[in-house]
Amino acid sequence: MAYAIGVAEPVSVMAETFGTANVPEEKITALIREIFMLTPKAIIETLNLRRPIYKATAAYGHFGRSGAGFTWERTDRADALRKAAGLRAAATAEVGARS
Repeated sequence: MAYAIGVAEPVSVMAETFGTANVPEEKITALIREIFMLTPKAIIETLNLRRPIYKATAAYGHFGRSGAGFTWERTDRADALRKAAGLRAAATAEVGARS
C-alpha cells in the first residue's frame, strides 16, 4: 500500500502472490479495497493500536507473533476474501487431530 499526504485512502494497493493465486491479482486487490478499511484511522481502530504494546514487540519483531495482543496477525477476514473471490472456505484441522 502507498499513501499520499492529505489523502486518507491509499493511492495504491498491490497484492503479490508470486504466481500462487487462484484468482487474478487485480481481483484480489479490488477485494482488499472492498473488505478492509484502509484509512490510517480505520487501521488504528481495527487493530486497536492505541494500546501500550510496542515494548513487547521491541524484541523479536512485530510479525509472526502469537497472542491476542498482536491483532495484525489475525486472519478473521480470510473467509470473507475467499467468499468474495468465489473460492471455497479453507479446510481447518483440529489441533491434535489425526487423519
